[in-house]
Amino acid sequence: MPGFMNNSCGIVFDDLRRLAFNLSILLCFLMLSIEPQAAGLDRGGRKAAVKGTQTKTDGTQQAPASNKLPATSDKSKASDKKVVYQGIAIELNVNPVHPQKKETGGLREADDVSFQFTINDTATAAPVTGAHPAAWMVLERPGENADCVTKIKAFIGGGLLARPELDLNIYYVLALNQDATVSVIDPHFGYGGSKLLAMVSLKSTGEDWALTSGARTLFVSMPDSNQVAIVDAVTWKVITNIDAGPRPGRLAVQPGGQNVWVGYGTSEGEGGDSGVAVIASEGLKVIARIPTGKGHHEIAFSDDDRLAFVTNRDDGTVSIIDVRSLKKIKDIQTGHAPSSIAFSAKGKMAYVVNEEDGTIAAVDGARLKIVARMQAEPGLGQIKFAPGGRFAFIPNPTKNAVHILDAASNRIVQTADIENGPDRISFSDRLAYVRCQRSEIVLMIPLPQADTQGQSVAVLDFPGGQHPFGKTSKPSPADSIVQAPGENAVLVGNAADKSIYYYKEGMAAPMGSFINYGREPRAVLVVDRSLKQRSPGVYETTAKLTRAGLYSVAFLMDSPRITHCFPVQVEANPDLAAARESEPVHVEPLIRNRMIRVGERTRLQFRLSDPKTKAPKVGGIDVSAVIFAPGLWQNRQAAREVDAGLYEIEFEPPQSGVYYVYLESPSLGLKIDNPHYVILQASEQSQKEP
Repeated sequence: MPGFMNNSCGIVFDDLRRLAFNLSILLCFLMLSIEPQAAGLDRGGRKAAVKGTQTKTDGTQQAPASNKLPATSDKSKASDKKVVYQGIAIELNVNPVHPQKKETGGLREADDVSFQFTINDTATAAPVTGAHPAAWMVLERPGENADCVTKIKAFIGGGLLARPELDLNIYYVLALNQDATVSVIDPHFGYGGSKLLAMVSLKSTGEDWALTSGARTLFVSMPDSNQVAIVDAVTWKVITNIDAGPRPGRLAVQPGGQNVWVGYGTSEGEGGDSGVAVIASEGLKVIARIPTGKGHHEIAFSDDDRLAFVTNRDDGTVSIIDVRSLKKIKDIQTGHAPSSIAFSAKGKMAYVVNEEDGTIAAVDGARLKIVARMQAEPGLGQIKFAPGGRFAFIPNPTKNAVHILDAASNRIVQTADIENGPDRISFSDRLAYVRCQRSEIVLMIPLPQADTQGQSVAVLDFPGGQHPFGKTSKPSPADSIVQAPGENAVLVGNAADKSIYYYKEGMAAPMGSFINYGREPRAVLVVDRSLKQRSPGVYETTAKLTRAGLYSVAFLMDSPRITHCFPVQVEANPDLAAARESEPVHVEPLIRNRMIRVGERTRLQFRLSDPKTKAPKVGGIDVSAVIFAPGLWQNRQAAREVDAGLYEIEFEPPQSGVYYVYLESPSLGLKIDNPHYVILQASEQSQKEP
């Protein structure tokens, strides 16, 4: 099975998302081996008797009439968006995210839209909660007769030729690299077997990052540029770079998601401003700069989105800011060198860790004063609350310890002896993950469930790579261990290994890894694009529509087993259509197999034509190709015209990896940054696309 390899043992694994997400889905199709009369039973074991429903031999229910999409490009009707199977009503609504920006009522290409499935029990009208639906959007092509089940089987199986136009069940893995880039990795599928979906180029190396609610916009602080990069998390393009003050560092998103806060300022003795800047996540502009105090800043918010707490390391204070007025209310002296802060929803307090004197100060969010102080040892680092907001974990890398604080009693209730400099904490639903500076071993501590005063701490471990986590050219304060969406699993970035490992809880070692194409993954982030239950019985995600045409949204639910294809019409965007027609050249790659072999001469052909007349572009004497593997290899060569408008190049990939091919022709008006590039995957063994 292609695509996923554990570097330590050489075992090839299938795609991660398929392992975790598709396991239950695949059960829908295992019924193929069961006798037909055993299929089609309702939840009580009775034979299904829903009007208009057919029971297929695999036990999956689909309505034949509504699944036959019209052959024309007429707009789909409202009646096409609701179906009933086995007493379960499923309704699809696809709406623009920004309807106020629309002049017409229909869906158009390049629209940002929400896909919303409402699932109810028809007998009781109660919402169906806890379901795990899946959905894909596929362009209908003339002459295709595949039914819904056949399409869904192909999507689950993966492969280049079976990829839907939009996959509504995926997540992306992001790596914040040392070389002013952000890698975007698709763990479910990659072009030609590659997992690299996009590479975002920054003005300078990123320090920290934050994702707005809805996972639509990524903010990356760049201290060396004195700016914050704002990245569209759909197109993976930098929208703009904002001046946020000198050396912006830590980023934090308000609980409501409307603003992003940036700590900025120089170190003591360097002079200049120091404080926080507030960027509106909608308008993408700085709406306030608030001086706080000197030194590095960490940021936390009260759970009611009323107050912001900002540490000032050099001054030994915490500034409390009113979020609505964006005015500083008070400075509180907390201790020597406050290094981290976190707010407890359970205790309604902000907890400030002071590195130099080893104390933790509890600041009451209502009375705006310190109400408790806990003493540990100097050298304390990060503080982070486990899910639920009661227990906080505080590593001390200089003393090789991890403290567990109980916000219910304001006491340190447990301490674990952890060697090799524990410095960062991450959480899954059940475990705390401890990263150490001088080791590649990741420690796991079960999350406390009640008062644990005086109890010993159970510690498990697994190898998180080949090199110690502290071995990096430029550390980042952002997390390098994050939970995989919807799974008892984590993704572990190891900078020195230049890899991201996937660890499933209960295993002795990671199940595999993603290479990061020669770059150090200093931090890891997940962008979840899968369907989520936003309210009881309502499952939703967002995506950007691609080209115009008639589509079917293929829906799958595993209990009861239901499939259905909803028709959706996407209209052409006049502005985009005009822009396409104004392009000087249309480039059509004529490449059957995008999986190529290292050292083997590969021939690539492209047809160049006029976008309006479709006439071939002949005589392009300066047509050339730029071929490169990011960070590894680059080549430029002239293309030859082998037929009218048909241009050809040949090259030998020198090593395994991903290769990008761009065409350029100044005489034809074709610029090197045109969108018609090709991605190839080179390997040591010959492969064919499925």
